Amino acid sequence: MTRCLALLLLAVLWLSPGPGHAEAADEAYAALATTNFDTIRNGVMALSVSGDPRAQIVITALHDGKLYARADRALFIKNADGTFADALTGAAADVPATALKAVRVNNAVRSAVDAALGVLRLFARDTSTRLAAAEAVFLARDPAAVPALDRALAKETDPTVKRRIEQARAAAVLASSDASDADRIDAIATLRARGDLEARSTLGNLTGQTPAVAEAAAAAITAIDRNLQLWSLLESVYYGISLGSVLLLAAAGLAITFGVMGVINMAHGEMVMIGAYVTFMVQQGIKAYLPAIYPANLLIAIPLAFIVAGLIGIAIERTLIRWLYGRPLETLLATWGLSLVLQQAVRSIFGASNRDVDTPSWMSGATELGGLTLTWNRMYIILFAFLVLAALMAALRFTSLGLRMRAVTQNRRMAAAMGIRTPWIDALTFGLGSGVAGMAGVALSQIDNVSPNLGQSYIIDSFMVVVFGGVGNLWGTTLGALTLGIVNKFLEPVAGAVLGKIVVLIMLILFIQRRPRGMFPLKGRAVET
Repeated sequence: MTRCLALLLLAVLWLSPGPGHAEAADEAYAALATTNFDTIRNGVMALSVSGDPRAQIVITALHDGKLYARADRALFIKNADGTFADALTGAAADVPATALKAVRVNNAVRSAVDAALGVLRLFARDTSTRLAAAEAVFLARDPAAVPALDRALAKETDPTVKRRIEQARAAAVLASSDASDADRIDAIATLRARGDLEARSTLGNLTGQTPAVAEAAAAAITAIDRNLQLWSLLESVYYGISLGSVLLLAAAGLAITFGVMGVINMAHGEMVMIGAYVTFMVQQGIKAYLPAIYPANLLIAIPLAFIVAGLIGIAIERTLIRWLYGRPLETLLATWGLSLVLQQAVRSIFGASNRDVDTPSWMSGATELGGLTLTWNRMYIILFAFLVLAALMAALRFTSLGLRMRAVTQNRRMAAAMGIRTPWIDALTFGLGSGVAGMAGVALSQIDNVSPNLGQSYIIDSFMVVVFGGVGNLWGTTLGALTLGIVNKFLEPVAGAVLGKIVVLIMLILFIQRRPRGMFPLKGRAVET
């Protein structure tokens, strides 16, 4: 309490003109040159409210381990080239390193340094710097920062930063032993409006309060808990949609080939893997030869992955699958063996270790939506998945190939009798499905390890999505992917990742017993017989 009163007095001295301002700063600098941690901490907090123009530079040097003291309590800052500068003036100092000792810090001093830097940056010109500073002061919860926070509030014009400063002030007021009950209740209301885990932690640590304050804190904690449960629910939905979009990308091509050709392609996951490795090769090539367009490397990798995976898919259909139509067991075994061959081929070419695929700057970072953190890479993948779905639906509905594919799906014999070359439709369908899987690999390279086993992580889930939604139906595949993704994310916290998948599988088996053709079965004479 005595220290807080002393720091508040220093703040008052700074706010009033006169020689007290300079004297307070000199005393604070001298405190940094001592060996007592409590004295150093007090000096740091005094400098944060002193208004001295060198305060931020000196405290930053202490934060970075570059502040040194001499026996006469003179302070020096070590430069990058090993020379020293006077901490109070910034002038070069010809002083031997043997005459100096680094200013030592402990956890209490580090906490004070973080809080002091936050206070000093409250008056920066950059809005993001002031916002980060207010958050740092909020986390420090130091009552000595209240005068500076009041000055910052009086000057602040940005509503977001102002709200964050108010929250920092509320946390500091609750940590003070001198605040009145009315001030504490107002501070509790401010933290209740913030409503996150840090606010709840601050309120939960309140002890020894009057009944009125304790009652207000309990009500605020109850409201925050309810708010956090709601945001947790929304977070599970968001991550479920994110997982569902990944499953949709991996399963969309499988839904097409399975629906048109009735082929159980166990090598479909390897088409996803090939797309991821195409992304890696595109990034390496652009980085080496065309660095100027490197930020657009994913936009180049998407069509290339589609073409490469599609051509490989056509080659597989023409050389292997075409001889196994009507023999599902042999097809399953052949494509499973092919998947092992493709995995080993990739291991021989690229090695068994994971490959690094960079995330472009425009896909990095996140944005806050209330208590929900939305990462940009996941947001872009969700958008990409639905763009791919829209393109597939448009191709099936408005192109000649799509018309023929739908005809073959509904009644292969009748389509052949009408002059449609069903073998070529099978080849192009297999190529289209494989190409879509290749584009899925581009997306997955941003959120998963690029390795020879990448496709195996999604092949079983992809078959589950296709069977659940309805074989060959893209709307069913979409709804099935989102449903399974959301259910998985809700089950994981309760049952764990492995047991959650087992529960989903059991639920799917029970569902298929009631609806063997999935949620949206295809219509047609052939599929209904």
